[in-house]
Amino acid sequence: MASGSDRNPIIIGGLPSQVPDFDPEETQEWLDSLDAAVDERGRERARYLMLRLIERAREKRVAVPEMRSTDYVNTIPTRAEPFFPGNEEIERRILNATRWNAAVMVSRAQRPGIGVGGHIATFASSASLYDVGFNHFFRGKDEGDGGDQVFFQGHASPGIYARAFMLDRLSEQNLDAFRQEKSKAPYGLSSYPHPRLMPDFWEFPTVSMGLGPIGAIYQARMNRYMHARGIADTSKSHVWAFLGDGEMDEPESLGQLTIAAREGLDNLTFVVNCNLQRLDGPVRGNGKVIQELESVFRGAGWNVIKLIWDRTWDPLLAQDRDGTLVNKMNTTPDGQFQTYATESGAYIRDHFFGDDQRLRAMVEGMTDDQILHLGRGGHDHRKIYAAFKAAVEHTGQPTVILAKTVKGWTLGPNFEGRNATHQMKKLTVDDLKRFRDRLHLPISDKELESGAPPYYHPGRDSEEIQYMHDRRKGLGGYVPTRVVRAQPLPLPDDKTYASVKKGSGQQSIATTMAFVRLLKDLMRDKEIGKRFVLIAPDEYRTFGMDSFFPSAKIYNPLGQQYESVDRELLLAYKESPTGQMLHDGISEAGCTASLIAAGSAYATHGEPLIPVYVFYSMFGFQRTGDQFWQMADQLARGFVLGATAGRTTLTGEGLQHADGHSQLLASTNPGCVAYDPAFGFEIAHIVKDGLRRMYGPDSEDVFYYLTVYNEPIQHPAEPENVDVEGILKGVHRFSEGTSGSIPAQILASGVAVPWAVEAQRILAEEWDVRADVWSATSWNELRREAVEVERHNLLHPEEEQRVPYVTRKLSGAQGPFVAVSDWMRSVPDQIARWVPGPYQSLGADGFGFADTRGAARRFFHIDAQSVVLAVLTELAKQGRVDRSALKQAIDRYQLLDVASADPGAAGGDA
Repeated sequence: MASGSDRNPIIIGGLPSQVPDFDPEETQEWLDSLDAAVDERGRERARYLMLRLIERAREKRVAVPEMRSTDYVNTIPTRAEPFFPGNEEIERRILNATRWNAAVMVSRAQRPGIGVGGHIATFASSASLYDVGFNHFFRGKDEGDGGDQVFFQGHASPGIYARAFMLDRLSEQNLDAFRQEKSKAPYGLSSYPHPRLMPDFWEFPTVSMGLGPIGAIYQARMNRYMHARGIADTSKSHVWAFLGDGEMDEPESLGQLTIAAREGLDNLTFVVNCNLQRLDGPVRGNGKVIQELESVFRGAGWNVIKLIWDRTWDPLLAQDRDGTLVNKMNTTPDGQFQTYATESGAYIRDHFFGDDQRLRAMVEGMTDDQILHLGRGGHDHRKIYAAFKAAVEHTGQPTVILAKTVKGWTLGPNFEGRNATHQMKKLTVDDLKRFRDRLHLPISDKELESGAPPYYHPGRDSEEIQYMHDRRKGLGGYVPTRVVRAQPLPLPDDKTYASVKKGSGQQSIATTMAFVRLLKDLMRDKEIGKRFVLIAPDEYRTFGMDSFFPSAKIYNPLGQQYESVDRELLLAYKESPTGQMLHDGISEAGCTASLIAAGSAYATHGEPLIPVYVFYSMFGFQRTGDQFWQMADQLARGFVLGATAGRTTLTGEGLQHADGHSQLLASTNPGCVAYDPAFGFEIAHIVKDGLRRMYGPDSEDVFYYLTVYNEPIQHPAEPENVDVEGILKGVHRFSEGTSGSIPAQILASGVAVPWAVEAQRILAEEWDVRADVWSATSWNELRREAVEVERHNLLHPEEEQRVPYVTRKLSGAQGPFVAVSDWMRSVPDQIARWVPGPYQSLGADGFGFADTRGAARRFFHIDAQSVVLAVLTELAKQGRVDRSALKQAIDRYQLLDVASADPGAAGGDA
C-alpha cells in the first residue's frame, strides 16, 4: 500500500490540497483503519462509517464538503420521525372524499355540450401532501396578519376546490361551473389559481409553470424585507411552494435558488411532487430526477429532505444490513419505477427483487399484493408530517422536500403512472366503481350508472367535517383566502410635483432623470415615502439612481461587511439590513418577481408598498412578459419604468438593446396602463394619477408602465392651461402652429416630440404649412378607450352612439394627420381608424443597429426632415401641395443619404 507521502496530493471534492500533513504517522493509522473496515466488513459498512464521520464532523463544526447526493431513501429515518398529532383514520376519510370530488368535478366538466377539460392526475398524486399541510401547517389570516403564503401547483386546483366544497366554502353549483366562468356566473371556477378571476379565493397564480417557484422565493424575501423595514410583522409567515418535478426544467424554477440560500430564507419551503412524469412521459426515464434535484438544491445551499418510501418499506430497509436493497434503489432508473407503478406484484417480485438472492429472501414472506402496495412516501401522512415539521423547524436555510408519488394515484389501473394520464379527464363507469371501492365511499352502483357521477359529502355534522373545521380554526382560518385589509394611502399634495413641472430651464436632461427627480421628492414625503420599493437589475447607476445609495441604501439582511471601494465618494455604494432599494443583480426575472411580491403586499399582508422597477426597456415586456401577465393576474400594483426606450435612442448598444416594440407588447396586457411621455410635466401628472388610481380611496387593480429615454433634451415648463385630461387620456396639443397657411397635424410621443416640433418649424418657414404638434402620451390608452366605446355602441344600438376620445379630441383639427415615434409603426397605428382625417404613420420598423442617433433616425425616416416629407406627401394627396415639392424635399434634406444626417445629441445614459 502506498504511503501518504506517495499519494497524489490533490484531493477532489473541495478539501484543500495545500494543507501540509503535520503527522503522517497518524494519517496512515486512519487510512489503515479504513482499509481494514473495507477488507473485513465490506464496502457498504465502510461507507456507513464514513458517512457517520462526516455527520459527526459537521456537528463539531469541522469544515467538510457537502455531499451532492445521498442514498435513494428517506432523509428522515424511521427512528427520528416525530409523533403524528392527527387522527390518521379521520384524515384518510377526509382525503378519500376530497379525491373523489376532485375527480368527479373534472369528469362532470367533460359532459356532452360542455367539454371544458381539466386535470385530475396531478392532484391525485399530491393529495396527501396538501392534506397534511391543510390539517397541520398552513396558517390562515384570521389572526390579522398575512398567515402563510401557499403557492398551489396549478394543475392541482380541482383538489383545492374539492376541499373547499367539503368545508362549505363552495357549493355543488360552483363545482359544476368549473371552467365556465362566464356562462355559469357568478358560480364559475377558474381553471387554475387566478386571483384576478377569483379575488377572494386565490392569492398566487402558478400557471404558467416555472413562475410559482421564483415567485415563492421572492415572496419569502419580500416578507423578510417588510419585517426588516418595520412595515409589517411577517415573522410567523411561512411560504410554501408546491411544484412538479417536470416543472423544475423551467429556467425560472431553479434560476434563483442561490438568493434564497444567500439570504437564509428559512421561511421558505419547496415541496416538489416527484411523480416522475411530465405531461407526455417520464421526467428522467434513464436517470433519477430526485437525485438530480437533490444535487442542484444542495449545491445551491438549500436544506434537502427526501421523502421517497412509505412506511411499508421500513421493515425491508431494516433488514438491509449489507446495503443490497439501497443499492437496488440507487441504481433503478425512474422509467423502470414508472413501469413498476403500472405492473403486478408478481412482476415487481421478479424484476425488482428477483435478480439478487438477498433481495428475493427479503420478500419471501410477502404476498404479491403486499409487494404491489409497497408505496411511495408522498402518499404517507406520517412520513409527510415528519418532513414538513423538519422543514419549518430548520433554521438558516430554505428547505426543499422531494416527495416521490405516483401520478394518478388511486384513480385505477387506466390512470396510475400512465404516460397519457395528464391528458385523461373522463372516468368510465368501471373506472368510477374501482375508484369508489379504493376509497371506500358509500356510493351505490346505481348512482354511478345513472347519469353524471355524484359528489360525496359526509354531512355538515359528520366527524370528518368537524375535524376539518377544527383544524382550520386552530391554524387561523381557511386557506386559500385572499383578503384586502389595506387602507388608502394619504397621497402627496401638488407641491411634491412642482419642481418637475418647472421644466429643466437651460439644462438638458433625459426623461429618465426627470422621473428620478420626481421620485426623490416623492420619497421625501412623510406619509408614503417609506413605502416606495426601488428595484433595478444592477443598473441603478445607469439610470442616475446612485444618488439614492447614501439615503435609501440597498437592502441586504447581512448589512455591509466590507469597506466599499468607493466609500469616500458622495454617492458610495451602501448596503443595509433596513435598506429600501432592492438590488437583484443581473436578473430581470428576479426583479419582476420582487415587483410582484411588493405590488401585491397590500393584499398579502395588508400593507401597501409602491414598487418602482426600472430596467432597460428592451428587457422588460420582451424578456419577462410572462411575469407581467402574472403580475396582472395577481392584482399587483406599482410603477414599471422601461428606461433607455426607443429603437434609435440607445444607439450604441445595437440590435438586442434597441426597443421599438415594448409599448405594443404592453398593449396586450389588460392590467397595464402604458404611457410614453415626452416631458417632465407629463410624467408628473401621470405619476400623480397612477398613485391615485392604485393607492387612493377607489383603488384599481392596475399597474403603470412608463417608457422613458436616455437622450438629454430641454424640458419646457408646464403650460399655463395644461390639458391634464388630455395627458391622462393619451393626447394633448403641445404646440399650436402660428405660421403658414396650409393646415396639418403632427402626432408624436416620447422622444419624438422634439422632432415633431422641429418639423413644425421647417414646415412653417420653408413650405408655408401651419402644423400643430400633439403629444400622444399613450397610444395604448387611446385605443383601449376607443375599443370600449365601439363595444358599447355594438351592444346598445338604441342609445345615442358614443364617440371615442381621440376622435373628439382631434375633430376640430384640420388634417392630414402624421404620426411619428421611436417605435414601430404598429404602435401609433393602433388609433388609425378613429383619427378624423387622412392618417399616415412613421416608425422604426425592423432591427435596431449601432450608429449615431441622427443616422439611425434618417435610416428609419423618422427624423424631423422625414416628418416634413410625410406631411408634404399627405398634403400632395389632397392637392394642396404640388407633388414636385416631394422630390425637392428629398433632395434638399438628402433623405436618401444616411450619412448626411446631423448626428444629434450623444451620450446621456440616464
